[in-house]
Amino acid sequence: MSDIQLILASASPRRREILSSLGLSFEIVIAETDETCDLSDPGQRVEHISGKKCLAVMELMAAEGRLTEQTLILASDTLVTLDGIFLGKPRDHEDACRMIRMLSGRGHTVASGIALWYRGALVTAHELTTVHFAAMSDEDIQRYVATDEPMGKAGAYAIQGQAARYVTGIEGDYFNVVGLPVHRLYTTVKEAFDITL
Repeated sequence: MSDIQLILASASPRRREILSSLGLSFEIVIAETDETCDLSDPGQRVEHISGKKCLAVMELMAAEGRLTEQTLILASDTLVTLDGIFLGKPRDHEDACRMIRMLSGRGHTVASGIALWYRGALVTAHELTTVHFAAMSDEDIQRYVATDEPMGKAGAYAIQGQAARYVTGIEGDYFNVVGLPVHRLYTTVKEAFDITL
């Protein structure tokens, strides 16, 4: 990994923290990306959007003459789904309350996609995790949303933050819910490019 130039195509503090906790050195590069997508399957949708983000950063770095043989670009996208409805980042506090009410007392799916670009090849993958929430009173919901933690988070919650008190269990990869499926990333990089992160 020492000679690989790892680029994180994301402004997410959670993804930055996860990569840092793995002891990886990386640079953050962000490019404007059209994230519209008509795909209804959550896994395909997050892979498609991750791919768009990844290629946008690749094109930006190519235009700046910064791509090398050792450049590995990583992009990711996370989406919460419940009953076929996509829950992205809340627009405001009222929208966050609406989302949390939907999740209260239910299980939902978190899909995170990854896209990797290396030496002209784009590879995508995704991970699905089920998260179960306890039933929350309206007071619980209002108190949680008032912390501002839901803002900027898919599904209006952060499992690694104050929302943890309402999570009764998960099935699958915890880091996937935080925003980056670490094991899927590790295996995809290894299998696709013969690189060990």
